[in-house]
Amino acid sequence: MSKFSDPMRVSSGWPLSGFLWSLLWAVLLVSALVSRPILPVDETRYISVAWEMWLRDNFLVPHLNGATYSHKPPLLFWLINAGWGIFGLNDITPRIVAPLFGLGSLVMTSLLSRRLWPESSAYSLAPFLLLGCFYWGLYTTLTMFDLILAFWTLVGLYGLTGVWRGLAWRGWILFGCAVGVGVLSKGPVILVYLLPSALLAPYWAIGGRRPSWVKWYGGLIGGTILGAGLALAWVLPAGEAGGEAYKNAILWGQSAGRMVKSFAHQKPFWWYLSILPGLLLPWLIWPSFLKNICCVVVDWRLSRKENLSRKADAGLRLILVWALAALVIFSVISGKRPHYLLPMFPALALGGAMLLTKLSADQWVRGRWDLAPFAGITILFGAAILLSPLIAAGIGKLEYVQGVSLMWSLPLFAVGILFLIRPPPGGFSRILSISAASTLVVITVHGIAQPRLELAYNLQPLANHLAAAEGEGYVIANKDKYHGQYNFLGRLKNPVVFTDSKLLPSWLKKNPKSKVVSYHYQSPAKFNPEFFQEFRGRFIAVWDGEMLSGNPAMANRKYD
Repeated sequence: MSKFSDPMRVSSGWPLSGFLWSLLWAVLLVSALVSRPILPVDETRYISVAWEMWLRDNFLVPHLNGATYSHKPPLLFWLINAGWGIFGLNDITPRIVAPLFGLGSLVMTSLLSRRLWPESSAYSLAPFLLLGCFYWGLYTTLTMFDLILAFWTLVGLYGLTGVWRGLAWRGWILFGCAVGVGVLSKGPVILVYLLPSALLAPYWAIGGRRPSWVKWYGGLIGGTILGAGLALAWVLPAGEAGGEAYKNAILWGQSAGRMVKSFAHQKPFWWYLSILPGLLLPWLIWPSFLKNICCVVVDWRLSRKENLSRKADAGLRLILVWALAALVIFSVISGKRPHYLLPMFPALALGGAMLLTKLSADQWVRGRWDLAPFAGITILFGAAILLSPLIAAGIGKLEYVQGVSLMWSLPLFAVGILFLIRPPPGGFSRILSISAASTLVVITVHGIAQPRLELAYNLQPLANHLAAAEGEGYVIANKDKYHGQYNFLGRLKNPVVFTDSKLLPSWLKKNPKSKVVSYHYQSPAKFNPEFFQEFRGRFIAVWDGEMLSGNPAMANRKYD
């Protein structure tokens, strides 16, 4: 194979590239804010924890519905409260905190690329590859913890590469801060993403003057101690203030104890490998990208067969350790969720960007064939929207397309046809076009989901009803398990009381001035609750306690 060049340097190194991927991120965020409510049960739960911090004026120990909340560390809740302190109590601030870390991850991905390959233009491509992943684009608008963890992973690796480049003190301090704040973001799982790269530095930290490994591992110990100190600065006083059970939960239950218990969950070792190709769409079906991977593999096999020496790439080795170690560790732990892999996505974007910069001009797939797979996806998606009434009728789920505008199919058809008729000529313009079109696909998903989300996931009307009842002095009770989904939405000042079918009759006798929230498999309309709405294919009802005491069975999930 001929020596690779970097034909995208002139076209992709221009100053507006950062503005463009920032703009795409902003468009995604605004579309989510406009199109969907705060989603139960995760988003509503986390924002309710922040609300109780605000309400109690207690920022040391998180609470949910009056009880200590040990499932997540406090950083997200602190930042939401900081936003409320600056901008006042509102619904928007808590919804942009986590997405801002998604933007920060794009920035850190670009900075890390410049440090790993200072002579390459990969730094301007990697954020587009990251944001252009459908899964990352969907997830970057949610109030969750994994993008925060991805950001601190990138900060920690930036610190490690700084040590490699000779910035020892600054690098280890940055690494330690990333460990500590990462623990405060989502717990010790940050170590899964940082420790393998730090421990295996002799494999990837090559080129130029190799570090002194005695100093390296001494610095690693020091940085880890710094990180532990930052985390313990909250853990120890919070544990004392929260009580023995809370202390045990944050010291053990949410770290080693949780890891051990996860081995009982039902996900096989290979599960992540089976879903990863879908999470990497659309890039995994891009012909030029696939061709480049094949070229790299063939080139590597030829060099080994002919016993040729090749200069190893430190950046690609680091990415291999970062991604592969995380994938193996999470595969061994049988408790699995797709979003656990999100801090690995920047590694894949960095590797993909670097490989693409090595494509010479004649190695790009020519013309419309390079964009044909993505054009096909957008056209098929548009056709599915256009035919959605027929599809929904065929499967008996007409409610899922109620209110969906078929006009959402038109931009997808336009993009797909444009890609086939006038494909972008250059490498960078193709990457930018695919990333922008991926953003359009995610916006379309938000748009077509909006009617269903408003009907079946928006708990604001119910929360408003409960808030009015609380204001009139009623006690609010929730029948069966409660996730805190009404506390913030209704700005409730008192905990929602737990009760169940066995406890409900006696509880109602003691609390006649009450409102009871119950959940049903079928509509409770025939029993005339004072409020009810659809929720995720089922129903939620609110009952007056005095009326319900005459027949508590009306609040059962299933009834004759």
